[in-house]
Amino acid sequence: MNESRELIKGNTQTLVLAVLKDAPRHGYAIAREIERRSENALKFREGTLYPVLHGLERDGLVTSQWETEGGGRARKVYSLTESGLAEFARRARTWKQFSDAIDLVIGGEPHAQPI
Repeated sequence: MNESRELIKGNTQTLVLAVLKDAPRHGYAIAREIERRSENALKFREGTLYPVLHGLERDGLVTSQWETEGGGRARKVYSLTESGLAEFARRARTWKQFSDAIDLVIGGEPHAQPI
């Protein structure tokens, strides 16, 4: 399923922003939430996810802070910034337009060809 990997690769940032739109999460929780929402069709290894998170943070779309729950080990929790929320909205619109166009081509009626 190399096609799926390529589609995911080009849209990982959008998927991460979508998950963080709803609540701050640490990296492992982000990966599991993407899997859950996609009914396990999209799987992420943390090694793939963390470079994306660092890039989003560098671009000012997410922030992070270290949190410790109940005396456990510290985890870096990522939150969406206002810029990140605006970027997610822009990407969601772009994706919708793109997927609608693809659906029209795949399921559309052929145009009559001149004889």
